[in-house]
Amino acid sequence: MERMNKYIFLTFLTFFAVTGSAIPQPSLYKVERLSFNSHLFNDIAPFIVKDGIIFCSDRRISSFRNSTTYQDERLYNLYFAARKDSSVWLEPRQLKGVGSSLLYFGPVSVASDGKTIYFTSSIITGKAARKKNINNPLGIYIGELSGTDIINIKPFEYNNQQYSIAHPSISRDGKYLFFASDMPGGQGGSDLYYCENINGKWGPPVNLGSKVNSPSKENYPYINPTGRLYFTSDRPGNEDYLGGMDVYYTNLVYGEWDNPIPMPAPINSKSDDFALVAEDNLQTGYFARNIGRNDDIFRYVSTIIRKVSCDTIQVNNYCYEFLEENAIKSDSLSTAFRYQWNFGDGKRAEGTRVVHCFNGPGTYNVTLDAENLVTKEITKNEKSYDLEIKNIEQPYISGPDGCTAGQFIKLNADSTNLPGWTINTYYWNFGDESIGIGREVDKTYLKPGIYNVQLIVTDAPDAKGVVREACVSKNIKVIHRP
Repeated sequence: MERMNKYIFLTFLTFFAVTGSAIPQPSLYKVERLSFNSHLFNDIAPFIVKDGIIFCSDRRISSFRNSTTYQDERLYNLYFAARKDSSVWLEPRQLKGVGSSLLYFGPVSVASDGKTIYFTSSIITGKAARKKNINNPLGIYIGELSGTDIINIKPFEYNNQQYSIAHPSISRDGKYLFFASDMPGGQGGSDLYYCENINGKWGPPVNLGSKVNSPSKENYPYINPTGRLYFTSDRPGNEDYLGGMDVYYTNLVYGEWDNPIPMPAPINSKSDDFALVAEDNLQTGYFARNIGRNDDIFRYVSTIIRKVSCDTIQVNNYCYEFLEENAIKSDSLSTAFRYQWNFGDGKRAEGTRVVHCFNGPGTYNVTLDAENLVTKEITKNEKSYDLEIKNIEQPYISGPDGCTAGQFIKLNADSTNLPGWTINTYYWNFGDESIGIGREVDKTYLKPGIYNVQLIVTDAPDAKGVVREACVSKNIKVIHRP
């Protein structure tokens, strides 16, 4: 009988199986004082508009004019500072509105049309505002920007001479107006509220509730288009970098505002930090800080690393398909012989086509025995093959592919395979504007969504000071709590 040419034909099987205490984090932001701040006066409450920011200042309009109330409180006016680039600003120009010289202009918000402006001002104006010891609460007013003029000013329908309504923030879609007020029925000194625009009319004020508001003062709300709400509070804080007024943020989760989180240092500090506004990408923004005797405006920039190009993590595959190709092609051979595979890991299988999954990387001597079913003759090691299985050379993210919002999960880089590397840093970008440092990190996602996690590793510098870097990513799906 003619000798058969027997050999092993290997094909990969694709399997998408899941294979998967943080070191203190570096500073997530850097801050810088803006160049147009005045040296003797207060500059506060920035708001981002096209080509610059609008802000409040009590700086003197001229060296001969010093606007104060009869109680010697300085009056604020609105200014626009044009931005040439991230570090160069033009001299601020004052915005003018209809009203008396004692009309207070406070924090503003500009609608997405770039024209409709919501601003804070004294309710009582004109001669009545000149009376001594007058109780003059603040209200919200709505006008139109026309160059450096505010025209067609109208009062917000919920202004009240018994309490203040101030610090407006209009949502990008114009549907919600957030503000601060000390109206009766709140949690403390002043609370955050919103009104909903229904068919062109503002519904009644709604308190944001006890999760957001506290017995202390909450003010300067800013609703970002991402849905994140920033605000300022003088509530006591547990973190050692908090003090006085601090900036917090919250998100609407399952129809409820989540517990507020303080912005990290150096945005918050032992000084008063307040009135933060963020760009749409949440990476840059502005806020006010008390420096000595005066308030100044600062710009912050995120230092979070996010790679534009990052390899998708590849799952190590230890499963193979083994074929006796001649038997596959010939029915007579497949019925005349019995084929038994020895995979070199203590496991065996029988058949012309078998699938076997090894436990991990290594070199395995795979052999094939053939038994003639007619003569009962067994040919040992008819074919022998050394199969070397290696892990893919890459950083590796081990951890769950999904979780529920609020669930505590762990991620680690223990299965990273980069031969010849001495890894100095494991840097995690969790895809939600937060990071972690270390081989193993803890994470809790607050909102449902799909988050792309990046793991960036860096090698120790070589003799020439060159540092290698590698990056992989995976998606984690976060769902609502059941």
